Amino acid sequence: MDHYLMHHKFIEPSLYTVKGIAILDNDGERILAKYYDKNIFPTAKEQKAFEKNLFNKTHRANAEIIMLDGMTCVYKSNVDLFFYVMGSSHENELLLMSVLNCLYDSVSHILRKNVEKKAVLDSLDIVMLAVDEICDGGVILDADAHRIVHRVALRNDDIPLGEQTVAQVLQSAKEQLKWSLLK
Repeated sequence: MDHYLMHHKFIEPSLYTVKGIAILDNDGERILAKYYDKNIFPTAKEQKAFEKNLFNKTHRANAEIIMLDGMTCVYKSNVDLFFYVMGSSHENELLLMSVLNCLYDSVSHILRKNVEKKAVLDSLDIVMLAVDEICDGGVILDADAHRIVHRVALRNDDIPLGEQTVAQVLQSAKEQLKWSLLK
C-alpha cells in the first residue's frame, strides 16, 4: 500500500463531481453551458474554445465518453443537439453518465419528446431550471428525471413576478390577451 501511495497522487473524494454541463447545436454552437470549476475554464473564451474542441472530437463519434483536456466527458446526441457532462479525469464515468441521462430524460420530458434545437430554445428558461435542479455548483443534487421534471413544473408555476423571466411574463401576457380576445 505504501508503495502505491508513493507513486500515485491520492485524490480526496469530493462532492464536486461535475465540472460542467453543456448543450450544443449540430454546428457546435452553445445553446446552454454551465461551468462549475473556475480553475478549469475561467473565461468565456476558454470555455468556447473547449466546447469547439469537444464538439469537433465527438460530433462524428459513436462513443459516449471521451477524455479531453484532462477531463472525462460523457455525451449523447439527438437530432440537432449534443448533450455533455464533464468531470475531472479521475471521476467515475457511471456517475457522470447518470447525470447525463437525467439531463437528457428531463429535457425530453419537458419538451414532450421533441428534443431538438428550436424546442430547447423555446423552453430555455425551463431547461435551465432543470439543469439547476440536477446540479448546483458542481454538486449532484438529483439524478432522477421524474423528480426533476416535477420540481421544475412546481417552480415554474410558483415563481413570484419579480423573479420571472421576460419570456415568462410575455407568455403570460400573451395567454391573457388571447383569452380576452376570445371572450
